[in-house]
Amino acid sequence: MLRLLKRHGLTETVVTVQFLAALVRNYFGDGDELGMSLHYATEDVPLGTAGSVKNAADKLRDDRFLVISGDALTDIDLTDMIRFHRENGALVTIGLKRVPNPLEFGIVIVDDQGRVERFLEKPTWGQVFSDTVNTGIYVMEPEVLDEIAAGEAVDWSADVFPRLLARGAPLYGYVAEGYWEDVGTHESYLRAQADVLSGRVKVDIDAFEVSPGVWVAEGASVDTDATLKGPLYVGDYAKVEAGAELREYTVLGSNVVVREGAFLHRAVVHDNVYVGPRAHLRGCVIGKNTDLMTGTRIEESAVVGDECIIEAEAYVSSGVKVYPFKTIEAGAVVNTSVIWEPRGQRNLFGPRGVSGLVNVEITPELCVRLASAYATTLKKGTSVITSRDSSRAARALKRAVISALNASAINVLDLEAAPLPVSRFHTARENAVGGIALRTTPGDPQSVDIVFMDERGADLSQAAQRKLDRVFSRQEFRRAFPGEIAELSFPARAVEDYTHELLRCVEMTGVRDADMKVVVDCAGGTSSLVLPSLLGRVGVDVLTVNNRLDDASPTETLAERRRDLQRLSELVSSSRAAFGVRFDPVGERVALVDEMGQLISEERALLVVLDLVAAERRGGRVALPVTTTRVAEQVCRFHGVQVEWTSTAVDALTAAARGRDMIFAADGRGGFVVPEFGPTVDGLAVFLRLLGLVARTRLSLSQIDARIPEARLLRRTVPTPWAAKGVVMRSVIEAAEHYRIDTTDGVRVVAEDGSWALVLPDPAEAVTHLWAEGGDVDSAQSLLEHWARVVEEAAAT
Repeated sequence: MLRLLKRHGLTETVVTVQFLAALVRNYFGDGDELGMSLHYATEDVPLGTAGSVKNAADKLRDDRFLVISGDALTDIDLTDMIRFHRENGALVTIGLKRVPNPLEFGIVIVDDQGRVERFLEKPTWGQVFSDTVNTGIYVMEPEVLDEIAAGEAVDWSADVFPRLLARGAPLYGYVAEGYWEDVGTHESYLRAQADVLSGRVKVDIDAFEVSPGVWVAEGASVDTDATLKGPLYVGDYAKVEAGAELREYTVLGSNVVVREGAFLHRAVVHDNVYVGPRAHLRGCVIGKNTDLMTGTRIEESAVVGDECIIEAEAYVSSGVKVYPFKTIEAGAVVNTSVIWEPRGQRNLFGPRGVSGLVNVEITPELCVRLASAYATTLKKGTSVITSRDSSRAARALKRAVISALNASAINVLDLEAAPLPVSRFHTARENAVGGIALRTTPGDPQSVDIVFMDERGADLSQAAQRKLDRVFSRQEFRRAFPGEIAELSFPARAVEDYTHELLRCVEMTGVRDADMKVVVDCAGGTSSLVLPSLLGRVGVDVLTVNNRLDDASPTETLAERRRDLQRLSELVSSSRAAFGVRFDPVGERVALVDEMGQLISEERALLVVLDLVAAERRGGRVALPVTTTRVAEQVCRFHGVQVEWTSTAVDALTAAARGRDMIFAADGRGGFVVPEFGPTVDGLAVFLRLLGLVARTRLSLSQIDARIPEARLLRRTVPTPWAAKGVVMRSVIEAAEHYRIDTTDGVRVVAEDGSWALVLPDPAEAVTHLWAEGGDVDSAQSLLEHWARVVEEAAAT
């Protein structure tokens, strides 16, 4: 980076330092060797990206200056960027770059003249509407420093720039054409090495190119019988013996020794490393002063720290981190610190928590590490609720979770087998700071979901998920001292307390007088543990089926679900019941059947329950995800109720449901929230509420359904490579230039006639979801096809 600055005539430089400040100073000195003048500004505590510059203000002359991050690799034309800044009369010019995956960066939107219109820091995929990101390179006028309080942690993108933008200050974005890579992860570090060797970035390589792409530094010794297939780099005074094979994108530091028969491919080996005979390194990073003995094998994405000893025939698995100063014994197989992402998921958390195949991806060992990571984010001595569904796998894995929590000084209140709503209720009501529930993945009996909850019983927010993900990835777990090992207890009245509070909060007036009959299918799940005590106090005639715990079949296939719903329909019509309800195996979601025995689709079920609630309340607000049909808005408007649209994230709906005057929330997938009882999805609570609503309204579900307008909402999924998602969303924004745009989640494009289309990247899979709604099916189909073409064309570029 300093060499880049020098090439553009920027030789008077201030380096802001905090972490390992002494090492930085000792390495670069006063910059004389580089032909530069270096000064240092030290932070006693981290001051943020802007606060660190303010801390160096006394070393900056009262003149225009450039800010550039030290942890990036780039050859951006800084001279042209300064010209752009000067010609536009900008207060601040932000260096921008188009990247395939903008999630980890700050997105910046600019107009045709380059003037900044909007900032968005580290978005989710649903918030991505451009692939143009902030590189952390800025040209600034000196008066910008007046916007920063001295001695405080201040960030450019989060604090200063939004304030300047709101004031109408001239902020401009310079879209750079050169190379830029934020070298902040091991993956990007390896990618940057390969890009230098491939010539994708203009960097001076201090070595001789002895053959195309093969760079050998001064004093290196490479035997003529060694195999070198470039591009690769051999550092100064390194030694490569006969029979060794160095393949593409391998980098050897100074004084590295590679013995006969060793094989290295895409390996980055730091200074003074010994690579023994027949060692095999692929796609890994080896820290300095480390010894890899005979026959060691280091796999993809593994990182071995400084001054380690990996003894003969040891095997370090893909993604493992070996911290500095460790010794791995001969023949050991090290696979305990595997990072989740390379095992098939881009993130630790998916839409249902942490999910995977039982004893393949979700093992007892993984559960221990996950629970240890979760415990590390909590204070010692606090309490956590645990529960499971009826499956044997969840029972076994929960024991591993409990052991890890207790060993990390976290008390456990174990509900054993319990519906998920009961677990959420007690997590919120008990003196607990969180909860963990294990359940079989819906529709997949071979897989399990681990659901982490916050102190309110809601799924962890995305910020909390990222925090847990970081601790898990680093394997930096807290352990308790022997006297701190925590306790395990079993609350005695978990179900009774839940049912008592539910009946207290939900209006049941008129139920006993209505003389209703309902049919309930418990699906062999944990709701069967609650319904007997609940229904016995309600006063309705109930026919229950599958009212047992089925530990052999804790979930059902799609065919089995359809079979059971058909059976429920037949029972409702033959018994002349008011309606039928089928719970999912953990009691969170419900499917409804009307008095005619007709299954009500998830979309119509939302509208039916919404209409009942809104008609009775005649005021208040409801929370719905942006993917919901706008017929819901018509229903609400008719009854004097307001709609609050949320993103599709579970925690977003939960947060909205906690708002004032909230009377209803639903996710459109069989999940309903009863705000007067709690802010989370609860199938048992909505069943109870539905009993009261139907009893008081004296109308059947089919009559309610018939009075609601027909929805014409269509959906499609388009395959989208991960690298193309940012481009896709930018293309959608550009194509929607003349429409009204809603960016609550993804990009929703609204036409003048009210028809709309929503484009939303999937956060866990390489696809983009589209919704379209119009005045009729044909117009909705046409709208869907139009935006699908936009996505497909952008994804193909």
